[in-house]
Amino acid sequence: MLNILLIIVLQLIYVPIYTLRTLFLVKNITVLAAIMGIIETLIYVFGLSLVFNGDKSIISMIVYSIGFGIGIILGTKLEQKLAIGYIIVNVNTQMKNSELVRTLRENGFGVTLYTGEGMNSDRYRMEILTKRNRERELIATVERFEPKAFIVSYEPKRFQGGYFLNKLK
Repeated sequence: MLNILLIIVLQLIYVPIYTLRTLFLVKNITVLAAIMGIIETLIYVFGLSLVFNGDKSIISMIVYSIGFGIGIILGTKLEQKLAIGYIIVNVNTQMKNSELVRTLRENGFGVTLYTGEGMNSDRYRMEILTKRNRERELIATVERFEPKAFIVSYEPKRFQGGYFLNKLK
C-alpha cells in the first residue's frame, strides 16, 4: 500500500515538473529547463522502478497512469498561475477611446493606437505588449471602457527594440 501511495505522489510531482520543463524550453530558459530535466528524470526512474519491481501489479500500473493524468491537470494549473512570458493583446473598437488609452498607459501598459478601415467606418486597434500575468487585468480594464471591443491575445516568439521593451525588463 505504501508503494501505491508513493507512486501517485511521485507522479503528482513528476508531471508538473515535466510541464514546467517543457514551458521553459519553449521560452528559451534553458538552464532552468536542464535543472528541471534532471529532477524530472530522477523522479521518473524512481517511480517506474516502483511500478516494475516487486509483484508488478496491474494496480500499480493503473495508479501510475492515474497519477500522470492528475499531474497534467496540476501542471497546467501551476503554469497558468506562474504565467511566464509576454503576450500581445490586440483590442479593436469602433470609437477612438482616449480615456481607455490614457488609463491603460497610467496602469503601466504600453499602447500603440492604429486607425484602420472597417466595413462601414473607421476602426481603432490598440496593440499592447504586456506580461502574461497581467492579461486578466488588461482585459478587465478594456471591458470596463469598451464592453463590445474585439480582443485577441497571443504570445510573441521574439521581440526587440521599441520604447516599451526597456520597461518590460
